[in-house]
Amino acid sequence: MALRTCARVLYRGSIHGLRLSPKASSVLTSPSLVRGHRLGPADDELYQRTTVTVMQKEQHSEAVIYSYSPQGFNIDGNRVIGPCAVIPPAILQWNVGSFTDITIESLALFYMLEPRIEMLVLGTGGRVERIDAEALAFLRKKGIAVEVQDTANACATFNFLSSERRIVAAGLIPPPISTALE
Repeated sequence: MALRTCARVLYRGSIHGLRLSPKASSVLTSPSLVRGHRLGPADDELYQRTTVTVMQKEQHSEAVIYSYSPQGFNIDGNRVIGPCAVIPPAILQWNVGSFTDITIESLALFYMLEPRIEMLVLGTGGRVERIDAEALAFLRKKGIAVEVQDTANACATFNFLSSERRIVAAGLIPPPISTALE
């Protein structure tokens, strides 16, 4: 849809006098180039996978979670506010509010990566919480082992597995004030 709109705008000449030829316009608005449906978690096999590549000077650097608080985390000296996803060498903010928001859709960033992670460590806050069984079964079906722990233990487990050079990722929710350590 956006591609068609872009082609129409350019064809009408409203952007800096640029115009597309009728032939180029018909190619850009071809139905084969416009997707009319929304992708879901099961569609990841149909399209190209996401690959994270980072050029680093240190060949064997691993992420280390130094501390956590109710506000967020200190990971490799980077202050991350709120829930985060640690996929070495990347640190991303994770759009979950609590353990109830951990679903197949919110876990998509972990199972769509290439090379595939071996283990996902989930930190659910101040205590161990039950995660949606369908989401856990889906990850296991994708070949990813899942460890669900309170955030304090999840940080320690992630650090340990990372130090062993395992291909591990973490999804972490900050603990409440009563259990925080910084």
